[in-house]
Amino acid sequence: MATTPDTDPKAHPTGNAVKDPDHWTTGGEPMTGAQASYLQTLSEEAGEEFDPELSKAEASKKIDALQEETGRGD
Repeated sequence: MATTPDTDPKAHPTGNAVKDPDHWTTGGEPMTGAQASYLQTLSEEAGEEFDPELSKAEASKKIDALQEETGRGD
């Protein structure tokens, strides 16, 4: 199949920039230092316990949920 400007991902490089954490190839790895730091801050603000054992994907989903809860995602 030939690639056209409409189907070429390079023509729209940010069109697929948001990817579901469940589909990340590295989602099962430990969360990054930046994720851990931000998640700890959000957890404290929300009055929830910080779990340092979350994977990258789990941390991303938890950050999204806590941002919504704390109003930081607006």
